[in-house]
Amino acid sequence: MDKIIEIKVLPKSSKNSVVFDAEKNIYKIKITEVPEKGKANKKVIELLSKYLHTPKTSITIIRGKTSKNKVVRITSFT
Repeated sequence: MDKIIEIKVLPKSSKNSVVFDAEKNIYKIKITEVPEKGKANKKVIELLSKYLHTPKTSITIIRGKTSKNKVVRITSFT
């Protein structure tokens, strides 16, 4: 079953981190990358993969590829 999550990306941060805001039901992801040529999206997928212990190939940005607010699908093979 797939899971859909909302994330807010904070590019050009001083460090990389993922924090879940339970109050707003959103993941806040800080990345050091700049938002150009897909670098930020690639880093977002990499960090989410580590945080959620799931393969990078299971994570797809389905909305907001050029926005700080994104919707992501996580496909599970279970």
